[in-house]
Amino acid sequence: MVTHTAHDVRRDDATGPPPASPTRVPAARYHSPAFARLENDHMWPRVWQVACTVDHVAEPGDYFEYRCGPYSVLIVRDGDGQLRAFQNVCRHRGNSLCTGAGSQLSELRCGYHGWTWDLSGALKRVPNRKGFGALHMNDFPLIGVRVDAWERLVFVNLDADAMPLHEYLEAMPADIAWNRLADFRCYATMTIEVDANWKTIADGYSETYHIQTLHPELHRCMDDVYAPQQIWGHTGKSEQYYGVPSPHLKEPISDDDVWDAYVTTQGALMGVEEGTPFPGGASVPDVIASRTREFAAGRGVDLSWATTEQVLLLHQYNVFPNMTLLTNADHLTVMTSHPGADPEHGELVMYLWTRMAPDAPRTTPIDVRMTADEAHPGLVLTQDISVLAGLQRGLRQPGFTHLTLSNEERRVINLHRNLERYLDLPEADRMTGGEPGGT
Repeated sequence: MVTHTAHDVRRDDATGPPPASPTRVPAARYHSPAFARLENDHMWPRVWQVACTVDHVAEPGDYFEYRCGPYSVLIVRDGDGQLRAFQNVCRHRGNSLCTGAGSQLSELRCGYHGWTWDLSGALKRVPNRKGFGALHMNDFPLIGVRVDAWERLVFVNLDADAMPLHEYLEAMPADIAWNRLADFRCYATMTIEVDANWKTIADGYSETYHIQTLHPELHRCMDDVYAPQQIWGHTGKSEQYYGVPSPHLKEPISDDDVWDAYVTTQGALMGVEEGTPFPGGASVPDVIASRTREFAAGRGVDLSWATTEQVLLLHQYNVFPNMTLLTNADHLTVMTSHPGADPEHGELVMYLWTRMAPDAPRTTPIDVRMTADEAHPGLVLTQDISVLAGLQRGLRQPGFTHLTLSNEERRVINLHRNLERYLDLPEADRMTGGEPGGT
């Protein structure tokens, strides 16, 4: 019997008003060393980007090194509990001060010649100082980096004159304030080495157009048609409702099939093992919401405030240049992508979270690194990762000069619109088509 009609609200669809013509994006942006240099010189040093979580640097003496392309930023919690960030470089000969992450740091000492700073960035010791002549300690503080936190995410910006983070994030914080993101705790990060440009990685989490082909299981339990999108500027948003079949499906699909597809792709979110039969008694969305609340209660989390829609409606936010945040009432995943050693290699970083009771203790996240072949972060994300290397090879073919984008891919288009703003490209190297209706 087919009863999955609880979600009858007809939202705007994912495409919106069609443009006069497709948007055309030069493919060289995904593999050109010259374009990567433009990004490194003019974009990455001027944007807010997620560096780590509050759980990485929660206590005085905690530190975390954030790398993005050629840049290395050191985030520390000083003795007064203040969050600070510095360019990770000794003012003497340029050695990196710290690598990785750790705790109980009391000072920042260069391991090459021993120059030493306190955690506020003030130079305190220079061995054999008289050999430098009139060296004034106040002239050599560590080079500061803008740092701020939103909810439990720590952002950095190398531009001292950058707009405040809350302005950069635009409408996003207010839009998701209902979801109490501060109650989530990051328990792990996965850094996955991928044979693809950082934009190739980011694009995969910026549109739902691929779901009907790449994710057949997800297609049976998610509405990818009435999935409205919104663009604010640096940020954008899409919403997708789960627990219902895609309107693209032409054949009737039973409640049991929708349930099985949801358990296969999302069952861990409600603590239900694959193969568990649909219990019935209510619509599929209502059963999923009830099971999710029960699963949360088992770890001391009260989700009685969350409606079925708040449990089943996935909010997906994109923050230029490289962040995607996916969340509903009991789920949070944050993903970022970073440039690799050359324009055809990159990293996908996944921040994994669990909603906990407000008084739950903090634990330091486990940070792991692996190759794309080694990574299996669930069926859907593994499918996403599996196509990236092939995408990158295709983008490199000499006859493929431009990507041809639909308005359904407007969050991908918005990434390139922001790139053009930061890189100030000549007209011949800019996107074409897509307007009007492509916003």
